[in-house]
Amino acid sequence: MFKPGDPVVYRKTKHTTHPGPRAYDRDPEPRGEYYTYAVDKYWVIEQIDQDSIVVRTRRGKTHAIKRDDPRLRAANWWERLFLRGRFPGLETRTPKTN
Repeated sequence: MFKPGDPVVYRKTKHTTHPGPRAYDRDPEPRGEYYTYAVDKYWVIEQIDQDSIVVRTRRGKTHAIKRDDPRLRAANWWERLFLRGRFPGLETRTPKTN
């Protein structure tokens, strides 16, 4: 399904007092100042191991994610086109012309 170089989107769950502008599914705590929310992370696959996928962030960090993690999915065509600046390495690529 995945191969190295493919852009992927990872839904990361966070828990803080101030959700950022890209946060969605915000859920406030009943008696507190904290929120639980989700943020989409735009990464590129570095390598595929037997039981995990190694991805690279825009800042060069790497993460190992299990292959069957439901929060990891392939990027849609419109994410590749309109959000290419958020994927590491895709912002410099230009479409091939014949």
